[in-house]
Amino acid sequence: MTGMEAMGQKVELEKVIGVTSKIPEMPHPEVAFAGKSNVGKSSLINALMNRKALARVSAQPGKTQTINYYNVNDEIYLVDLPGYGYTKVAVEVKAKWGKMVEKYLRQSKMLKYVFLLIDSRHKPSENDIMMYEWIVSQGVNPIIVATKIDKLKRSRVKGQMELIIKTLNLTSKEQLLPFSSETKAGVKELWEIIEDIYPEQES
Repeated sequence: MTGMEAMGQKVELEKVIGVTSKIPEMPHPEVAFAGKSNVGKSSLINALMNRKALARVSAQPGKTQTINYYNVNDEIYLVDLPGYGYTKVAVEVKAKWGKMVEKYLRQSKMLKYVFLLIDSRHKPSENDIMMYEWIVSQGVNPIIVATKIDKLKRSRVKGQMELIIKTLNLTSKEQLLPFSSETKAGVKELWEIIEDIYPEQES
């Protein structure tokens, strides 16, 4: 199964988990997407699946308060985690989201990859750095997806990538993937990473 084939196959929002829910034991491998509010997680999932409105894109940052499991071909799940760092959300709500994400990362038995989305237009925030370091502390080496590169002038892309690498103290450039939901830049490369966890297909 290739990423391009997956785009044309069955995908559905199978499960939505709230802050008080238990983390479910799912039957297929999971790939999770984390990032601050309004960084483009829903747009990225839509771009991956070549759908316009599979994942809801909200103009209101901080609106996603659930963990959403998207079933792709009954083979893998794309898991959309709640956004962090939105200032207008109440402190107690932020705390609940944080605990929910922490619970997911610690308890999910089928989690294979974590993609941490960073807005390529800006230096990674304190929240971005904290999230990256926390994921690493859990024994997971996240892949950084630099979103919205279509919003950058070409002359700025290299410098912004270097800024992200330096700020997060990344050990390898391979950990960083430039991405645009608008132009689909990075979609093929992201799928190539995800395909590593697809079940072996019998010939």
